[in-house]
Amino acid sequence: MPGQLWRYLSSSQVSILDKLSFVVPVLLYWVLPDVMPFVPIDDIGVTLIVMGWFVSRMEKKYPSLSAPDIHPSPKGRNR
Repeated sequence: MPGQLWRYLSSSQVSILDKLSFVVPVLLYWVLPDVMPFVPIDDIGVTLIVMGWFVSRMEKKYPSLSAPDIHPSPKGRNR
């Protein structure tokens, strides 16, 4: 999942608002964890939950980016 996340965050096809929908909540929770003191979830837990939501949302919105990368084999190597 981190690879997929990086693909969406680094892509120029994904709008800045979509990227901010992941970055802003995660950064706010990391910086201001005491805003919700009764939520027993660590910073990494919140990041993973938001990452799962973000990746599944981007896969639906940008299906061309979710296709696996196909790398040709190097010259001289046949499989």
